[in-house]
Amino acid sequence: MNTNYQLGITQNFDCNYLPDKKERLLVAMDERLQNSDRYAWLMSQGFRRSGEQIYRPHCENCHACQSLRVLVANFSPSKSQKRLLKKNQKYQVKISHQLREEYYKLYELYINQVHSDGSMYPANFEQYQTFLSSKLTEQVFIEVWHDQTLISVAVTDVLIDALSAVYTFYHPDYRRNGIGVFSILKQVSFANEINKDFLYLGYQIDNCTKMNYKNRYYPHQILKENSWQTVNK
Repeated sequence: MNTNYQLGITQNFDCNYLPDKKERLLVAMDERLQNSDRYAWLMSQGFRRSGEQIYRPHCENCHACQSLRVLVANFSPSKSQKRLLKKNQKYQVKISHQLREEYYKLYELYINQVHSDGSMYPANFEQYQTFLSSKLTEQVFIEVWHDQTLISVAVTDVLIDALSAVYTFYHPDYRRNGIGVFSILKQVSFANEINKDFLYLGYQIDNCTKMNYKNRYYPHQILKENSWQTVNK
């Protein structure tokens, strides 16, 4: 594969995850990278996307962001994850193949109540569309329903050999039910159903409470020094 591609580096800006840190991104700017095959390859190199922008942390003197992917075929839920699946078995899971306008009210509620201290607050419809939709690759939207009420949507990219968890938003009232964990478990299950090797969960950041939950799914792999290292229980 030709790897002579054009990449860009952003200026340093305040880190969204670690206080008193600066963040810098490596951005895949080359048009030859803007397709499903190359996007899948970039994911294997530690990149992910926000909207149509494909990026990877490229910070000076900091390597806190670690790309993590679950090994789908060998995944074994923990005791607490099994209890959660049993507790939430009353919920119905549906698969959609498009970003629906009807999701926006749930997205707005989630951003404005759960992440009112974040960079995406306050939510708006244009942000919702540009952040979550993508022409890079096929997408699925894993919906969780409680009777007639939509309570969670897991936005998920479909790659050649993997699924990538882009973003999950849910009704704040169901947070105590572990609906975020439940949605990840359903992504793992769906990846297994369609014979994907991996579920990419994004970046594990050990010292950030909002980003240090991804290493609880075993076995998984973490990208260190451009090599995927397997972590078992």
